[in-house]
Amino acid sequence: MADPTIISCAVTGNITTKEQTPYLPVTPEEIANAGLEAVRAGAAIVHVHVRHPDGRPSMELAHYREVVERLRAADEDVVINLTTGPGQRFVPSVDDPKVAAPGTTLMRPELRVAHVAALRPELCSLDLNTMYSGSSVVINTPANLAIMADMIREAGAKPELEVFDSGDIQLGNHFIEQGRLEASTLFQIVLGVRYGAIATPETLVYLRSLLPAGAPWSAFGVGRWEFPMLAQAWLLGGHVRVGLEDNIYVEKGVLAESNAVLVRKAVRIVTELGGRVASPGEARELLGLRKQAPRPA
Repeated sequence: MADPTIISCAVTGNITTKEQTPYLPVTPEEIANAGLEAVRAGAAIVHVHVRHPDGRPSMELAHYREVVERLRAADEDVVINLTTGPGQRFVPSVDDPKVAAPGTTLMRPELRVAHVAALRPELCSLDLNTMYSGSSVVINTPANLAIMADMIREAGAKPELEVFDSGDIQLGNHFIEQGRLEASTLFQIVLGVRYGAIATPETLVYLRSLLPAGAPWSAFGVGRWEFPMLAQAWLLGGHVRVGLEDNIYVEKGVLAESNAVLVRKAVRIVTELGGRVASPGEARELLGLRKQAPRPA
């Protein structure tokens, strides 16, 4: 029998807003509860960004700590995946492009993984992309990514490599060849972001062909491509991801009233195609993860 399919749920992100959907969780309690509801609906992994109470993106350790403590204290088993994406954006000034304009978040790589070092999750994302995004440029240099990868390994966590195009996969493969990353590192293929990999079956087949032999992988599409790419990823043997970070609609014109609604639809698609959904314990086994305790505050 084929391995079960891991469903990840990205419950809030840092771009979706309350103006777009009133169902977006923003406080630590709301984010943790949304994650637990997603697990009860069939997700094995909860991908965590944090927010300020007013909905603004946050990098505060206290916010991460509260979400993680709530998830770890719950009766439900859950694989926690913390983001390291914030801190990578540069907005060039119109008058002088080398000067940072408001909205720039670019910072030293050590600060972007400080919460991972402190809270020691099982998984954390590691974005390998450098690309234009919205009104900003996302910058992830190989040198900075190497620092982050080393700190993630020292924290006992496993990186999930978020790749947005073929060059990102080449960079991940190079880190594996160097021994900086394990050959069993999880690749997460992102489809449908403007100026990144387009959300088509042909694109996904090509990107999958660049992955190391036997490496676990997952894929997701943003916006209206979420469920078509979910089905395509399953057909190609990959794991899948849904959540309000990536898409706010359960069907055309109908807002998803929770992350759990999106997870339940993902479960239905996987099972109706003939698959089986992985439990958190099975996800740990498939990805080689281990539970850890946080370092003392």
